[in-house]
Amino acid sequence: MSTPSPIRIAAVLSTEHRGRLMSHAREVNFPEGARIFDEGTRADSFWIVRSGTVTLEIPAPGRRPTPIESLGPGELVGWSWLFPPYVWQLAAEAMTPVRAYEFDATTVRMLMDADPAFGSALGHWVGRVLALRLHQTRTRLIDTYAPRLAAS
Repeated sequence: MSTPSPIRIAAVLSTEHRGRLMSHAREVNFPEGARIFDEGTRADSFWIVRSGTVTLEIPAPGRRPTPIESLGPGELVGWSWLFPPYVWQLAAEAMTPVRAYEFDATTVRMLMDADPAFGSALGHWVGRVLALRLHQTRTRLIDTYAPRLAAS
């Protein structure tokens, strides 16, 4: 038996808060290979994957981007929209055709401000996602660069 991801929307947000967020969703599609966002660009939307796979990556000058994590159904794509200056800290690419729910960041931040319980629940969810992504980024960078440092 598989255990649901502890950061998927259904595992974290109550039915009420999920419904409130989803009432502002717009369905979008990304073809395989599409750049969803790039590091350093404006974070004015975020997505929840419906189907397909999105890869988060760290761009590196003169090198191929370092993949950090693959995201699937029910997972949040993007957290930079919640924190000023609202600029993407990573990049994201559709590794397969992706169907997703898209949300306008400004609208969702206004909803969070207007309803403290909703805002707290959504903020805690994004915080859990951020903590996991930070851990996975650290692990991936150690896996990528530690062997080279040891060989030097």
